[in-house]
Amino acid sequence: MQHSMFRCAIGFVIGLAATTASAINVKVRGTYDPWLAGMPFGSHASIDDSAPNESPVLVPRLHFSRGGYVTFSGVTGDTSNTPQCCLSAEGGMMISHLSGAENGIGNAIAPLGTLMGVFLDDRRPDSFRAPGALDFSGAGALDFKRLSPRLKQVFFIGDGLAAGTLQRFYVPNGATRLFLGTMDGYEWNNNSGAFNLKVKVNYLSEQMANTSAVPEPETYALMLTGLAMTGFAATRRRQ
Repeated sequence: MQHSMFRCAIGFVIGLAATTASAINVKVRGTYDPWLAGMPFGSHASIDDSAPNESPVLVPRLHFSRGGYVTFSGVTGDTSNTPQCCLSAEGGMMISHLSGAENGIGNAIAPLGTLMGVFLDDRRPDSFRAPGALDFSGAGALDFKRLSPRLKQVFFIGDGLAAGTLQRFYVPNGATRLFLGTMDGYEWNNNSGAFNLKVKVNYLSEQMANTSAVPEPETYALMLTGLAMTGFAATRRRQ
């Protein structure tokens, strides 16, 4: 019985400590072209865009693990596909990337000017085949609660909400980087405006998922508290 209670206490502690989150403030300009994500300086995309001038923003300090998901909140601002503003985060008419899949990054159909993202691993995206396109033009296609894009699939974010609830964007296996940009057909270089938002990653700590790993000091404190409570309960039961 004591061994069983010990396992329950450890499981409870791991359950508390396994999911963590960190919020990061990000600014996404209308000139950020997702099809330049992960490409080196001098690379080209979308007819007349080049890195780093039109490169999308890399969200800093993110640490992904299997089963994690990202949320986007507090999206403010607007953009335009011209020097005159503007379109809201939900964007305008549905369009496709004129060049289709490019630099190993898949095509997308999404609202003009809206907020977009793409997950990459550590490799150059053009070093292996592009995935299929994501199409958000169907009825209700923007109102999903959960989305699981593949590596190098450009996906719709918009205001990050569906019926007022934060949408969950599940991190594909192997992802190490997240880039954010906007949607256009070609030539991001004359776009205008920007979005400001918070990016939060919810992930399973690999240390906690691997029970053989050495716990962090805070984890020790939680474990000791749980074990003390378990021992006290067991003592009372014997008395």
